[in-house]
Amino acid sequence: MASRYAKRLQKELLDLKSNPPFGVSVMEGENLDKWVIAIFGAQDSIYEGEIFNLQFKFSPGYPLESPEVIFIGPPPIHPHIYSNGHICLSILYDNWSPALTVSSVCLSILSMLSSCTEKTRPIDDLKYVSRVQGKSPKDVRWSFHDDSV
Repeated sequence: MASRYAKRLQKELLDLKSNPPFGVSVMEGENLDKWVIAIFGAQDSIYEGEIFNLQFKFSPGYPLESPEVIFIGPPPIHPHIYSNGHICLSILYDNWSPALTVSSVCLSILSMLSSCTEKTRPIDDLKYVSRVQGKSPKDVRWSFHDDSV
């Protein structure tokens, strides 16, 4: 019998493949533990026409525990996205809820990108990236100091 974790992921994957939110496409999802999802910059945003890949890694604690979500390949230049692909978004860490889904996380990231007006890295990008080399963003202590971008 499949675990609750596997059933939830299978359902989410099926939903995401059959009815993806606008601007979201599953690239890899055969392995339930790790998915790659493409997100497309929204029309009339500073990311229009750009495509970015998100990697989702799931632990057996999902959905009680958040997935690890990072950009792979070149990440967008954004005040809340570090050059190593880590994303400063509270729902990925302290504000995670089991009611959230992969789809809702993708929509939150798309919204974050769509509302951005200037392509800049976080002010502490170099310091952060050198400090967390090789670490999962879930193993980092985050301070959410700016929710306006």
